[in-house]
Amino acid sequence: MASIVDIIYAERTTASVGADVSGEALWLSGLDFERVSGWAHRSEGFCKADVCIPVPPARARELIAGNRYNLIALAGLLGQPVVADKAHGVWCIGETAAERQRALTSLNAPDFELPDLSGRAHRLSDYRGKKVLLVSWASW
Repeated sequence: MASIVDIIYAERTTASVGADVSGEALWLSGLDFERVSGWAHRSEGFCKADVCIPVPPARARELIAGNRYNLIALAGLLGQPVVADKAHGVWCIGETAAERQRALTSLNAPDFELPDLSGRAHRLSDYRGKKVLLVSWASW
């Protein structure tokens, strides 16, 4: 069924993506698939930068249908967690456990951007090499 969905892939959010939702599958066109995930289908398999993941022949129909690609099946192949709120058309595909482990053991905080009280944006990377104290609060 054709739908307009929002997809959070790792740290990238893409709004209003045309997709076919079928059961647990999320089928995207080749252009949307690459725009959302950074992965592109090539003859070698699914490729991102200099990394290519071959498509297992037994899973080809689950991953590829003509010029459409199942983002959720690729996430499963890569070991990425998936959470979907189909009622609101939102899909979230996280990083693999290995990627999170690598990030946590590097002792480098992930970059993020937040506004100060006057609305001026600050990125954590702007303060690289300096001591930074982060204070957070939540009402829950």
